[in-house]
Amino acid sequence: MLKSPNHGQLFPLSRMGALRAGRWLAGITTLAAILGLASLALGESALAGAPAPGPSGLHVVAKLPGPDGGWDYASFDPARRRVYVAHGTEVTAIEADTGEVTANFAPGDHLHAVLAIPGTDLIATTNSGDATVKFVDAKTGHIQASAPTTPDPDSAVFDPGSGLLLVMGGDSATVNLVDVRQAKVVGAIVVGGALESPAVDGKGRLFVNNEARAEIDVIDLATRKVVGAYPMAGCEKPSGLAYVEGERLVSACRNGLAKILDAASGKEIASLPIGRRPDAVLYDPARSLAMVPSAESGTLSVIALAGPHDNQVTDVVPTEAGARTGAVDVKTGRVYLPVAKLAPPASPGRRPTPVPGTFGVLVLDR
Repeated sequence: MLKSPNHGQLFPLSRMGALRAGRWLAGITTLAAILGLASLALGESALAGAPAPGPSGLHVVAKLPGPDGGWDYASFDPARRRVYVAHGTEVTAIEADTGEVTANFAPGDHLHAVLAIPGTDLIATTNSGDATVKFVDAKTGHIQASAPTTPDPDSAVFDPGSGLLLVMGGDSATVNLVDVRQAKVVGAIVVGGALESPAVDGKGRLFVNNEARAEIDVIDLATRKVVGAYPMAGCEKPSGLAYVEGERLVSACRNGLAKILDAASGKEIASLPIGRRPDAVLYDPARSLAMVPSAESGTLSVIALAGPHDNQVTDVVPTEAGARTGAVDVKTGRVYLPVAKLAPPASPGRRPTPVPGTFGVLVLDR
């Protein structure tokens, strides 16, 4: 019995198409072998022609297939050992320890972010289709509540100090303050520009990349005011952002740069070459690494944050073109990158479209 990639229901394998079943089982078997949960090891042919791992040891070891369509952010739920991918009109969930894929774990409307709320049984999703943040039961995938936001709710982060979910209104350039217990927006901070990824320091400050201004805006959550802006010279359209050890910020720029700034002063510590068109910065505190997936180059840039190689790119891992967001399992160090082959846009100025049958999640391990 397998879960349907289309309906999430159990049914005999004989009712699945041979091609889809083969692809699904290949992904699961490969991941099971990697995790030591199956007696079959990866065949040599699966790795034939693959480059030797670089200094980080990370390399692609599996690709788990999923449903067709576009995607945005991914996240890792450490309490449930699960990967979530915001995937169009559905949240796709992957059980990290078994590789089981539930294609439509929860419904959505033009999903952007999906993340588990610590200390609760809830998952929050941002939906630009109907301008809401939805709260989903982490056990069943059923929607428990839906709260209206400002237009274009996009990226989001949970602030443990205030207990608020902070949702970035991308085009509306506002930060929505969402009370997770009441499941409603209790305030909004107008920032201006165009907001991308946020990060919090756990001490009452929110940092958010401002794509239109090539800066990181600094917001005091107690006063609910913008208190500063850190310009980033040479950075075009900053997207991914992470607050990392040593009170540093790592920001990914569309034109192939990673900026590392002092979070207290905004002073630039380093400007590093990475791949072009990144959309996330993945932080692995257990290994003191920041990792930036880049869509145009099809690479994962690994930045060392501790030891003799502080603030340096120490490895560039081949992935696949189109892989731009992802999640990291801090316990194991595995990295998960959603990806699909992209067809040229239907008309100039529009985004490329995923080729049917090519979406999957790359698994990188050491």
